[in-house]
Amino acid sequence: MSRFKGVDFYAVDGLLDDEERMVRDSVREFVDEEFMPVVVEHHRAGTFPAELIPKMGELGFLGAGLRGYGCAGLNSVAYGLILQELERGDSGLRSFVSVQGALCMYPIHAYGSEAQKEKYLPAMARGECIGCFGLTEPDYGSNPGGMVTRAVEDGDSYVLNGVKMWITNGSVADLAVVWAKLGDEIRGFLVEKGTPGYSTKDVENKFSLRVSVTSELIFEDCRIPKENLLPGVSGLKGPLSCLTQARYGIAWGGIGAAMAVYEEALSYAGNRIQFSRPIAGYQLVQEKLVWMLNEITKAQLLAWRLGRLKDEGGMDFSQVSLAKRNNVWMALECARKARDILGANGITDEYHAGRHMCNLESVYTYEGTHDIHTLILGHKITGIPAYD
Repeated sequence: MSRFKGVDFYAVDGLLDDEERMVRDSVREFVDEEFMPVVVEHHRAGTFPAELIPKMGELGFLGAGLRGYGCAGLNSVAYGLILQELERGDSGLRSFVSVQGALCMYPIHAYGSEAQKEKYLPAMARGECIGCFGLTEPDYGSNPGGMVTRAVEDGDSYVLNGVKMWITNGSVADLAVVWAKLGDEIRGFLVEKGTPGYSTKDVENKFSLRVSVTSELIFEDCRIPKENLLPGVSGLKGPLSCLTQARYGIAWGGIGAAMAVYEEALSYAGNRIQFSRPIAGYQLVQEKLVWMLNEITKAQLLAWRLGRLKDEGGMDFSQVSLAKRNNVWMALECARKARDILGANGITDEYHAGRHMCNLESVYTYEGTHDIHTLILGHKITGIPAYD
């Protein structure tokens, strides 16, 4: 299998330090050697390559941007580059790492007790404890504040009732970070697999994100000890801060998917002969390839600057919304154009553009839909909320 060389029209590589390049190259090698040979079989089967989890833990991918507790402690650009390269393989692979690090390890690291951090984070960094994030409900996606999942205090426990939907890693997770209303406040709870009253059900027959486990979480008089409440946060700030971390990584991941389909389309166009010459020699095909390169380059610079702002402590959540919104839209358009260049071949899994295209339809929707990010930005620049 040929090695991926990257797409770097504006020499963005020169903006990276040695550690950032080393991290990117190690993930690139992992994806080429360990993931790409098995992605098609897992896509067909609708399964996640769980056998790769220990290696991802060993390489430091899980919770890579966190410090202490066995985490790699990388800067934000290096962390973003990890997710870029993973999504070049598949959005499902990047989703696994995003959920583990940004949505599960981050809230424990930021809001958990010291005992919770010591108990869970080292095992999660090694990939020995898998997490999932329970926020979205069947009737409440874009409006998380409307959730109906409830926790009630009962002696030395909390009793949890409700349902969460569209949960990545749900049925395979050893630990769920679940957000529920305790009285009038939204609080975070750590629910371990096997707790009585906690069950899961997988979403079957997906067109998209087939290399990913998607589940429903069901809580029926689920009793959890009081020490499993996240003590450091209350209200929507908790889950929304986790989503900001995840959206940051998705902005990088979209670049990886876009680079994958661009390179595939460019190679195909150079080798596909029609009317006595490669289709890369036709104006309409060149226009598509140039559009893709143009947008990838802008997205790279956007993500790089966002990463530097994050490390400087100057990143605003609305800037993350702009990057997630732009870069995922860009990647989806690139995948559609790549599929177009591939013609009928683009609908077979001999090529990767169709798989990325279907995946990106989900990424366009989750972690805040494209339209919700538009409203977040509209609120930021006008000062007027327009969510209802």
